[in-house]
Amino acid sequence: MDLKEHIINLPRKVYIGNNILEEINTYFTQLNLGSPYLFVTGPFVGELVTKRVLESIPQNKEYEIITIKDATLDYVYATEEAAKKIGAKVIVGIGGGKSIDVAKYAAYKVNSEFVSIPTAPSHDGITSPFASIKGLGKAVSVKAKEPVAIVSDIGVISSAPRRLINAGIGDTVGKIVAVKDWKLASKLRGEYYGDYTASLALMSAKHALMCTKIIEKDVEAGVRILMEALITSGVAMGMAGSTRPASGSEHLFAHAIEIMKPDVALHGELVGIGTIMMAYLHGLRWKRIKKSLISVGFPVRARDLGIPDEMVLKALTIAHSIRPERYTILGDRGLTWRSAEKIAQDTGVID
Repeated sequence: MDLKEHIINLPRKVYIGNNILEEINTYFTQLNLGSPYLFVTGPFVGELVTKRVLESIPQNKEYEIITIKDATLDYVYATEEAAKKIGAKVIVGIGGGKSIDVAKYAAYKVNSEFVSIPTAPSHDGITSPFASIKGLGKAVSVKAKEPVAIVSDIGVISSAPRRLINAGIGDTVGKIVAVKDWKLASKLRGEYYGDYTASLALMSAKHALMCTKIIEKDVEAGVRILMEALITSGVAMGMAGSTRPASGSEHLFAHAIEIMKPDVALHGELVGIGTIMMAYLHGLRWKRIKKSLISVGFPVRARDLGIPDEMVLKALTIAHSIRPERYTILGDRGLTWRSAEKIAQDTGVID
């Protein structure tokens, strides 16, 4: 198959360890990242972590801080303006998905370097070159700046609320379905499929399943495995040049719910539920996936997330239309209401 030019952008460095936030200036020096810096952070945890980071920045380095509350276009514009005002060479996202999404998209818009400092392992957006921004008229991720470096302080991340950690597990387990959908699209539509890239995404999903066996006994060890899985998933997307290896029919279901009822649940929670149902459709070992998620207290029923049964069924019937160019197990026409009901009931997502 003849392909157009394929450019792969990957992080130059990934730093993982305990109490490494105080080493930020050393890392910036190693990477030759000069000031001015713009730090994008959220309220609460993000600000506390930012304070630790700033304590390591020398007084002769220029920087500014901007606090954002949501991943919206308005906050992206504000971040762009702040970056232009100081001539930021590096935009640093500190926090959960929202702060990092805004930082990486603003960095893409103004062509600055981007550094990711996650405070929670809630989804693979903390490591990928794609961002989810509200106000762009689409529920799916858009191209953003790939991180030149990822700084993952396990002590900080493992202290995140357990719900956020579980959401990261749900998001990562979904790669099992995403890879199957990608392979299917390759067979039926002749779409580009990268075996090595797909194997990376699949490995991240397997690590997430491993995490469910460890995290109850040792949170830090489990979170370290999860972070490595999230980083691997982000690298897979960077290599593929798209979200294909990490986002399939399970994500389309999640996006459908998010369109109908924004903020009803965490993204990774919806992906986890979607993964159970789409694994059922693919004939995969969905019961094993469900059992692993239940073992860490993951909500596997729609009602546990406050989602009505009818909304689940509606989402299943419209999911195929969210990204019509992205072929998945849902096909071109999607599911009938009766099929959706059978899938959701058989997997126990609805009663």
